[in-house]
Amino acid sequence: MIKILMIYASMSGNTEIMADVIFDYIKGKNHEIVKKSFDFDPIQIDELLNYDGILIGTYTYDEGDLPYEVEDFYEELDDIELTGKMIGVFGSCDSFYDSFGGAIDTMAAKVKDRGGMLYDKGLKVDLEPDKKDIERLREFAEGFLGKIN
Repeated sequence: MIKILMIYASMSGNTEIMADVIFDYIKGKNHEIVKKSFDFDPIQIDELLNYDGILIGTYTYDEGDLPYEVEDFYEELDDIELTGKMIGVFGSCDSFYDSFGGAIDTMAAKVKDRGGMLYDKGLKVDLEPDKKDIERLREFAEGFLGKIN
């Protein structure tokens, strides 16, 4: 059984919908998955080492910025070595802005910088996930699990 940690931030609920789809898919495959919100759950940076895989969901704020609730976690990543950890990054973005999904790109770069094995390049969804996006999220979860096995 694979052990996954999913942590996410969602302002409008779109990234939370994405997290729920991925969570349900992984849970349905009988793997252990713990879901935490940057807003409501304590997240100790060293707990990332207790999992086979890590999923990080973040919306992109304004012109491509990380949301404020993710900033401390992002900085704390400098205190941990993620070599050998499979990590997937996903989130909701708004194509209205020039920097589409900048926070996802920023988090993906940090994960790679800390030695993590980044799954894909990060999954971006324009605003609220539609039916096609839901399928992409399930494929993302399936591919992520396949990289851990």
